[in-house]
Amino acid sequence: MVTETVLSLPFDGRWLVQNSPARRVPSHGTDLLGERYAIDFVGVDDRRRTADRTDWRTVLSTEPPERFVSFGRPILAPVDGIVVATHDGEADHEARRSQLTLIPYALSQARRLREGVAAIAGNHVILELRGGGLYAALVHLRAGSFRVAPGDRVTTGQPLAECGNSGNSTQPHVHIQLMDDLDLSRARGVPMVFRDFREWPRRGEPVVRDRGIPAEGSVVAPARADSG
Repeated sequence: MVTETVLSLPFDGRWLVQNSPARRVPSHGTDLLGERYAIDFVGVDDRRRTADRTDWRTVLSTEPPERFVSFGRPILAPVDGIVVATHDGEADHEARRSQLTLIPYALSQARRLREGVAAIAGNHVILELRGGGLYAALVHLRAGSFRVAPGDRVTTGQPLAECGNSGNSTQPHVHIQLMDDLDLSRARGVPMVFRDFREWPRRGEPVVRDRGIPAEGSVVAPARADSG
């Protein structure tokens, strides 16, 4: 029987769920880099928009990350623990919604994988959970936004950094995963669930869930922070 570890959502406000393990496992189509049960969250406004505008760049080109709702939002510790690793200094690159830019970007995936963990995860922080042996990684963080360093003890809900668009990311979002090793290159993914969140499904009325994994395409927020 697989035991699931319970975490809190690593943010306030509303976020769109992508690559959910509720849809498939491995959630990102691979077991590499401890990603088996990973999940992505993209910040949205109350109209489910991920960006504050669309224009010719949305269709034909790249876009500045600053126009996206996620960019610069605080990312919070999902669990009590200790910071065991951080990586900063990767650039927050232009975002891509246009198919004209997404296709060549997808074709460059193999090259980024050869370049190593930083080219995939970008700026990231890894926490060792209390009790040891399990590690939570939060990746694609904003360059220069870190508020913690290795050795710091953190509590659930404590700010770690800001959401960015570093590493293998087509638009600002946060990727979180639980794993059995702090070294992403050899880690194996571990199942997790989230506690106390409100979920707006693609269809139907919102529900408050005591724990679970949100569905692909739903919008979630911590139950404490958003009653709308």
